[in-house]
Amino acid sequence: MNAKGKAFKYGDNVDTDVIIPARYLNIADVKELSSHAMEDIDTEFVKKVQPGDVVVAARNFGCGSSREHAPLVLKENGVSCVIASSFARIFYRNAINIGLPILECEAAVNGIAAGDTVSIDFDSGVITNETKNETYQALAFPPFIQSIIKAGGLLASLKERGV
Repeated sequence: MNAKGKAFKYGDNVDTDVIIPARYLNIADVKELSSHAMEDIDTEFVKKVQPGDVVVAARNFGCGSSREHAPLVLKENGVSCVIASSFARIFYRNAINIGLPILECEAAVNGIAAGDTVSIDFDSGVITNETKNETYQALAFPPFIQSIIKAGGLLASLKERGV
């Protein structure tokens, strides 16, 4: 499984209320809800993001509340992966549960700039900054987590296995 896209770059402590502001959580339609992703930190995000693009952030990405809406709106907008120095644990688990790949790699965060083209080999954990011709090594997911992500999330994975 691989991904390739342009990088959107953010700093430390991007919380779930920044990823999807709480004032929109009464919207049931995922497409409409996703139209508000990142608007408090990046008003152009939903206009510019393309399928396959990558979010790169510093420390503690996804801190705040435990809602699954945050990784869901990123995935719905076509984000293929979030790379960060570290993640809030609940965001980390929610991302896997909905099938959004996430990787922790400080070297990649330090080396990737907004707009760089980034490709990711999820099987090996290799992140390539094609713009700068640099590679970074993240820890690859174990096979059972890769199967959850490849299936599109935990529920889809369980259905595939007949559970």
